[in-house]
Amino acid sequence: MARMSPIFRRGERRAESKVSRERLVTLIGKPDCHLCEDAQEVVEKVCGDLGVRWEKKDITQDEELHREYWEQIPVVLVDGAQHTFWRVDEERLRRTLKA
Repeated sequence: MARMSPIFRRGERRAESKVSRERLVTLIGKPDCHLCEDAQEVVEKVCGDLGVRWEKKDITQDEELHREYWEQIPVVLVDGAQHTFWRVDEERLRRTLKA
């Protein structure tokens, strides 16, 4: 029985990796917020593991973000769409980024 070539499998993984790098996770929070710090740890870990870009935005520096999210921080966006708020579930974020 013929086996799939390892080159094909490596190429397949590279394609998945490339897609991951095109994704963007945004963490919206504020300084001195313990939930924001917890969320950042999860985002850093998951994005680091998957090679996904992430950024951090401070609601105290952006009036529009403050108006929209001040009651929900920390908020996590994936590719600009709200993924979660308050507590970040590592496995859920990981599944979303792999999809």
